[in-house]
Amino acid sequence: MIRIALVEDDEHYRKELIDFLNQYASESHQPFRITPFSDGMELIAGYNGEYDIILMDIEMPCMDGMTAAERIREIDSEVIILFITNMPQYVMKGYEVDALDYVLKPVTYFSFSQRIDRALKRMSRRTRRYFTISVKGGLQKLDTSQVTYVEVQDHDLIYHTRDGSYTTKGSLSEAEAILQSEHFFRCNKCYLVNLEYVESLQNYDIQIGNEWIQVSRAKKKAFLDALNNYINEVGK
Repeated sequence: MIRIALVEDDEHYRKELIDFLNQYASESHQPFRITPFSDGMELIAGYNGEYDIILMDIEMPCMDGMTAAERIREIDSEVIILFITNMPQYVMKGYEVDALDYVLKPVTYFSFSQRIDRALKRMSRRTRRYFTISVKGGLQKLDTSQVTYVEVQDHDLIYHTRDGSYTTKGSLSEAEAILQSEHFFRCNKCYLVNLEYVESLQNYDIQIGNEWIQVSRAKKKAFLDALNNYINEVGK
């Protein structure tokens, strides 16, 4: 599922672009989840790094697309930004926020589909997947491949990574939902481990780096099965 934010203040263009996206999704058999916004301010107000592609108008009344893109780049360096505009003079400025491309109004389906093709090709070259958590003082973007394990303490979630640990509010079930497409296994009620970093299993203790995490008796067999499947998959 490709997650797309569409930021366009003109209702006519917003509807047309949604129709174009639905047409592209139907023709390519590529599922899209489209979230429309009417202004840049509306997008950044709750931005948490959840989108793969942002289609952004530049001229908008409350916050223009270029300013919104600058704010987004402060916390998200990976999302693909495509500007949709009738102002070609902003093309050079777009490179400052690493915009992938521009679509000039009036938009045709052919030119639009070419830009979406390009965006999807860039996505396919990426091997990393990111997510964002709320931390004290702001937001922290994490690379799933760098998370070694997650633990819960009371109402706090601690994401342990190769670069350090980050604490946020939440439950282990919420962490599971975020990491469900990755190689993580819930070994007991307090820990979610990344199978990539499991070094050994001794009795009911899993070694991850210098840390030892207990796998419950009820989950040991399922853990071994998951670990074997992971090893066989990455060894192909």
